[in-house]
Amino acid sequence: MRFPSERVEARARFTSSEDEHDRLYKALYFVTGSREDAEDIAQEAFLKLWERWDDIDRIDDPTGYLFRVALNGFRMRRRRAATALRKLAPIGTERDEFAEAEMRADVRRLLLGLSPRQRAALLIVDLLGYSSEQAARTLRVRPSTVLNLASQGRRDLKATEGARDA
Repeated sequence: MRFPSERVEARARFTSSEDEHDRLYKALYFVTGSREDAEDIAQEAFLKLWERWDDIDRIDDPTGYLFRVALNGFRMRRRRAATALRKLAPIGTERDEFAEAEMRADVRRLLLGLSPRQRAALLIVDLLGYSSEQAARTLRVRPSTVLNLASQGRRDLKATEGARDA
């Protein structure tokens, strides 16, 4: 038998949804490179959390669950877009120069140069301040993998920045 206070405590762990929305939106913006996609994916993630709200006391880390759902949503969209692109366009097409022109911010451009896994690990650990254990639960990998991905991302950023300055 569960007492109502247990439910209140579980929900209290996840009460600042506005703060979580801002953190999630910022992370998704850097991962997707698009404000509209980041907002859509964040809304879908919050909707999925809301659909499971009655079970939130069984979710160990609601914030981790929210980020995991959002990153899974991003991956699913990316796979669908890649599949549609392969069906419509030949593999040897050139990059869209207009899309490249929109990428003016150095940080954004550098982050988009990383692999999605490196970018996600780097953002969750460095930008959002999560521990490697928390990030590992979100990304569904081992903590050592998170540390390795973040380290590789930092190394690649430094190499890219160094090549640009040369």
